[in-house]
Amino acid sequence: MTKNLFTSESVTEGHPDKVCDQVSDAILDKMLEGDPESRVAVECLTKTGFIVVAGEVTTDTYVDIQDVARSTIQRIGYDDPNYGFDYETCGVLTSISEQSQDIARGVTETDYHEQGAGDQGIMSGYACNETDVLMPLPIMLAHRLSKQLAHVRKENIIDFLRPDGKSQVTIEYDNGKPIRADAIVVSSHHNPGIDYDEIRSSIIEEVIKPICGEWIDKDTQFHVNPTGKFVIGGPVADAGVTGRKIIVDTYGGVGSHGGGAFSGKDPTKVDRSASYMARHIAKHIIAAELADKCEVQLGYAIGVAEPVSVFVNTKGTGKIEQIEITKAVRDLFPLKPSEIIDYLDLKRPIYLDTAAYGHFGREEENFTWEKLNKLNELKNYFK
Repeated sequence: MTKNLFTSESVTEGHPDKVCDQVSDAILDKMLEGDPESRVAVECLTKTGFIVVAGEVTTDTYVDIQDVARSTIQRIGYDDPNYGFDYETCGVLTSISEQSQDIARGVTETDYHEQGAGDQGIMSGYACNETDVLMPLPIMLAHRLSKQLAHVRKENIIDFLRPDGKSQVTIEYDNGKPIRADAIVVSSHHNPGIDYDEIRSSIIEEVIKPICGEWIDKDTQFHVNPTGKFVIGGPVADAGVTGRKIIVDTYGGVGSHGGGAFSGKDPTKVDRSASYMARHIAKHIIAAELADKCEVQLGYAIGVAEPVSVFVNTKGTGKIEQIEITKAVRDLFPLKPSEIIDYLDLKRPIYLDTAAYGHFGREEENFTWEKLNKLNELKNYFK
């Protein structure tokens, strides 16, 4: 038998980096709501008492960026000046210009030019059969812990929590199969003056056990606020930047990442749309039982419609030769940027919901890349 441990982390919506991701995607959503053809690349930085919004935008609509930023910060839960950062008093600075014409000429479709990729790059998608949503178990449990931490705060089930927080899950594997949780870490931003034992017991009972119960045994380690105190949190404790949690956003360190962030980018940016498509394809391959694990890589050149490469890697678990699966992917799935956008219906204001708790493994209606609408076609391809 071969046993090993693998760890993934997640963060709550109140983590400074996630604040920035959500503000970026809230701005994107507002622009797509007013003009579905908007070209948007917006990033944020936050620290004590302020948030900076910068980037490139070409759109026919008007968006009150100050209002969007403040309402998003309020929605997250930074609504008390005692936190050192709140939606009413923070400064909102902006520096936005139009998209470079040198980029636009390669992306805009004309009578003489097919819509090309908004940038060069490699995009990866991953799926496996460890969970019902075909995601690795450590990252899914970590996301659910972080989401539960936010839930018990917002519902006042635990009345001393503040918005910032992190989770981390270590799973023990036996011959590649998850068998138990070896260690669970939850760090929760909280009000001053709360007894540590109360924090620990509340988090274990209301957050950890409801999410990880079936994976916990007598040897599972619980690390709750390991330093003993987490009163100073949010942008006061750490600067936040859009796109700095790309591994949290994807697969928790399993598989590869092309390097590009998602939030604040409209779907002409293949960093986002092609990564969603790569996940969509990988999920189909697992659901069709062609492999137990699968990674799909797509490569693009700026201004060019066809991908420069398509690579399917079944990690030695494939039931069909990789070259045959790759051929099926090229034959069945749309891979040009404009085709991906139409197929996944990506010109809609759907992105704020993606900006916390992961872009994948979620079966809400707007996560079209998680749907298995070509599953029968893929199965029939190999009959």
